[in-house]
Amino acid sequence: MTNNKKNDLYNILLGQLLSQDEGIDAEILSNSALNAIKFASLNRNFPIFSSILSKASNDLQRNNTSLNQIIFDSHFKNPLGLAAGFDKNGVGAGLWSYFGFGFAELGTITWHAQKGNPKPRLFRIAKEKAALNRMGFNNEGAKKFFKTIEKQKIPTPGNRPCVLGINLGKSKITSLYEAHTDYALSLELLAPLADYAVINVSSPNTPGLRTLQGTQQIKKLIKTLKDLPNCPPLLVKIAPDLSNEEIDEISRVVKENGIDGIIAINTSLNRFNLKKLKIKTGNTLEIENGGLSGLPLQERGLEVITRLRRSTNNDLPLIGVGGICSARSAWERIAAGASLIQIYTGWIFEGPTLVPDILDGLILQMEKHGFRNIKEAIGSGEPWK
Repeated sequence: MTNNKKNDLYNILLGQLLSQDEGIDAEILSNSALNAIKFASLNRNFPIFSSILSKASNDLQRNNTSLNQIIFDSHFKNPLGLAAGFDKNGVGAGLWSYFGFGFAELGTITWHAQKGNPKPRLFRIAKEKAALNRMGFNNEGAKKFFKTIEKQKIPTPGNRPCVLGINLGKSKITSLYEAHTDYALSLELLAPLADYAVINVSSPNTPGLRTLQGTQQIKKLIKTLKDLPNCPPLLVKIAPDLSNEEIDEISRVVKENGIDGIIAINTSLNRFNLKKLKIKTGNTLEIENGGLSGLPLQERGLEVITRLRRSTNNDLPLIGVGGICSARSAWERIAAGASLIQIYTGWIFEGPTLVPDILDGLILQMEKHGFRNIKEAIGSGEPWK
């Protein structure tokens, strides 16, 4: 089946649901998809499922060595990953390579299981290819996450078809003063499962969390985690709403304290030009709580990566996320300095074939610019042709 036909099928099944803000609740729809993914991941080695998944992967994967990189001591088959937030509990950890991803970031996981914020808390903004979420780190907790990954019998780090990162957050019931201990408990337990781990201090949906991006707080947190005997490569995920000066300061602090990379950007409290847009609640975005994601963040995501490339002196791996919904936006983020890129909201709206569409576009751009490997494109500043 061709990509176009598979896209037609996706649009027939889900297009009508995703093209309007009304209808099935966005969180219910996401959970339904995750339940199917969970079942498939647990049974992926059974002949009937193996056959189906093999056919799907033939369409969605791109096994082109020009996309290969070694980063964080891990082999990335391609630079495109699934961003944190979709597979919060790691139920599809054994499946993401079949969708064509080079890596997937699971979580956000907290030490204590928590229900998150009151529902409804996830809203489609279909016309703008955006979403508003105020989930509040809803997840089953680190201990349950460990068992979920074990049950799927996933190969150990370094032996996987898809690199797996684990995104860690602070439990809501834990004080900001004790945040470093909360993160450390999760990482100490989950480190053996992680190719890399992420300190999420930038979600707008946990009260006070973003204050941990401050110099003293982030230094204390990094030191606590880096001192763990089994700490994997450690990254920090930052907010899009920081000033340029704050971005420069975080860059300095993370470099001086041994952080291995930066992920930019998380969801935004900025409503950009959508303040007066009404969502399903009947209220405008201007007065609704939560973080905005998707296409409206594309320009800001590019600006932050460009700034980070400069402030880190080009020697720290960056992961670009936020508003990437096409091959062109993916290329622009890499050319600006991102070693890797992630998608989430764009993948929901565009469908599974967004992955091969992006990878095909990257391969074509490399050919047009005379690059033999994606590493040559990183920070090159070369335009989309």
